[in-house]
Amino acid sequence: MLGAIDLSILVFYLLGITILGVWMARRVRNLSEFIMPRRFGKLMMVMHAFGTGTHSDQAVGVASKSFSNGLSGIWYQWLWLFCTPFYWMIAPVMRRFRANTTADVFEARYDKSVAMLYAVIGMLNLITNMGVMLRGSGEVITAVLGDSVPIGLVIAGMTVLFVIYGMAGGLSAAIVTDFVQGFLTIIFSFILLPFVLDAVGGLSGLHDKIADGRMFSLVAPAEIGIFYVVVIAFNGLVGWAVQPHTMGNCAAGRTEMDGRVGTTVGNFIKRFCTVAWCLTGLCAVAYFAGKDINPDQVYGLMARDFMPAIMPGMLGIFIASLLASVMSSCDSFMVASSGLFTENIYKQFVKDKGEKHYVMVVRITAIAVVAVGAVYSFWLPDVIKGIEIFWKIAPMMGIAFWMGYFWRRATAGGAWAATLTGFAVWWLTTTGFFVSFAARLPGAEALRFVVEGSSGPQIYMPWQMIFYLTAAIGAGIAVSLFTKQVPKDQLDNYFALARTPVKEIEQPVEPCTLPEGVTPPPPRNLISKWGFEIPVPSMISVVGFLASWVLVAAIIYMVFVIASV
Repeated sequence: MLGAIDLSILVFYLLGITILGVWMARRVRNLSEFIMPRRFGKLMMVMHAFGTGTHSDQAVGVASKSFSNGLSGIWYQWLWLFCTPFYWMIAPVMRRFRANTTADVFEARYDKSVAMLYAVIGMLNLITNMGVMLRGSGEVITAVLGDSVPIGLVIAGMTVLFVIYGMAGGLSAAIVTDFVQGFLTIIFSFILLPFVLDAVGGLSGLHDKIADGRMFSLVAPAEIGIFYVVVIAFNGLVGWAVQPHTMGNCAAGRTEMDGRVGTTVGNFIKRFCTVAWCLTGLCAVAYFAGKDINPDQVYGLMARDFMPAIMPGMLGIFIASLLASVMSSCDSFMVASSGLFTENIYKQFVKDKGEKHYVMVVRITAIAVVAVGAVYSFWLPDVIKGIEIFWKIAPMMGIAFWMGYFWRRATAGGAWAATLTGFAVWWLTTTGFFVSFAARLPGAEALRFVVEGSSGPQIYMPWQMIFYLTAAIGAGIAVSLFTKQVPKDQLDNYFALARTPVKEIEQPVEPCTLPEGVTPPPPRNLISKWGFEIPVPSMISVVGFLASWVLVAAIIYMVFVIASV
């Protein structure tokens, strides 16, 4: 159980962060202020991107997979590593759309029906993510407290707290509290590592205690090989731009550079934290050698064993940091999902109500969405399964987004076809019929179409992703070629938004509308034939993109060196 000092630290943190979030509610006067304030600078945006994208279930998942598979378990979060340089390119475009939600972008490019489809799937995405986070955090805290507190009570307590300040202050509250909680999340990520390394004799002692050299390989051909990493990373890149909270990460800053720096730097900080989670899980292999351990509880069990011995209050700091990591993400997800429902579904049917009415609706929706996420967390068999489900939802609308961004011929019918086909093929690949069919295909064994899962034979996940992505792209293209084109004026407005830089003095306007007096620059495209519009990147985009790849290589080399010690 927690000591008096630990409890005092925990209570102080919980009360302080809740009061700070509720205090931000004084600035919320309308729906736009609730879901998309545009007044934050680079540092706040860095911590917002880091806080929103980093949460304790990820530490649980990486430590769990590293405990089971070795160093290659790092790819359960590093799948986004190769996506990170693209954030530098994508973030300013998301800001230039001048949208409140990503659904606004789909409406500007296609029509209201596609916006509503996105709103539904976006909410499903965030509910899944919240469920995984709550479950992962619950597992850690339950392990820390030695099962003395039921996991259901832990999840309920976390949920109530972030709902209170998130419902009151909206995205402003989320960003301000993320600034504080981001630093605690960094503490949470690294606080255990030096002590567990010391306990196993450092990196050299770790090699002595783990005889299987494959545990120190960044790739494990049996499950997480190069093919696995490449496909999972591409799948992640397709879906990243349409994760509902991405709009807030990119567009809540004063300028597009605020969002660009915040999104890219914040996520690179997370990549370094992932290294600490992985090494902690690897140390647990040596530390718990011979014991029957639930992989999902590895991180919490390590904290329980090491934190109290360091100094009084350390366990309280650890749990406060853990709570910060999940609350800083869940509040942003809650605001994004309730904003999607209110802005892009409710307002389409209930029109001409005052701003107070819509703010009330968005707050009520926030409670409902979080409640569903909390219930979903109990349904999940484990954290790893939840993470894998989450990976597969966003790309379903990602295909429609990228088709619409690069190809003028993409239609609303094509967007629907791509999305529904992707979901259908995902479901089909989980059926026994498809598994049996795939197992009989020529070269099935050599290509590993089918692998043995916990519940029997199943399609190897990278192949499953290739199947649904390929089918979705094909369906989107085919249907677009035979359905009515989007009106030229609407397309011209969409592409003008995407290429018109945001000025710091711009005043808020209707979503996806250029402010009065702003003239879009002429198009500069690398390719402009057959309906394609692939723009020429700016010099700052190219330099930042290449610099990000250098940093990606440096991070991988750092881990390679650590593994070789």
